[in-house]
Amino acid sequence: MSTAGKTAARVQNPYRGARVAIVRARWNDEITRALAQGAIQVALAEGAKVEEFEVAGSFELPPAAAMLARSGRFDAVVPLGCLIRGETAHFDVLAHAVARSLAELATSLPVAIPLGLLTCENIDQARARSSPDHNVGAEAMEAALELVSLRHAMASSSARASRSASTARSRSTRVKRRRSPGSR
Repeated sequence: MSTAGKTAARVQNPYRGARVAIVRARWNDEITRALAQGAIQVALAEGAKVEEFEVAGSFELPPAAAMLARSGRFDAVVPLGCLIRGETAHFDVLAHAVARSLAELATSLPVAIPLGLLTCENIDQARARSSPDHNVGAEAMEAALELVSLRHAMASSSARASRSASTARSRSTRVKRRRSPGSR
């Protein structure tokens, strides 16, 4: 398994105390438990507060992620699931539907929502991607925490810019008020 071109995952300028929900599909339980363990390790190492939730399968991840994101309780929602190809088109239908729905949520809600969904040809691939050496759950948590840090950095910048603009307006208003009513 190659990760050429990808730099090592790490959260730069982490926001300490991020509130994170992990929502894990129980289908392919062995794999999704391992993904959740990787995600939790990263979250705790970065000082995040974690709450865990479960749903039946990967198809239920998007509605659960949406509910959790809209609750206002979390900075990030990390959905974790595993789809393994079978003998029918069911895998393709689910993989596309779940990935598309999570992407739509990620771009439309003000909460970090990464893609923590494995789509594998077989159980060996799934085990390889949920192992301690390469854990997609850990990577999804890192991605979520990076987005949370970015959001907080942007909020800080906006607040500073707003304060600067407010201060400038305030000074401008004071200068204007010092002039006598008839002078130009």
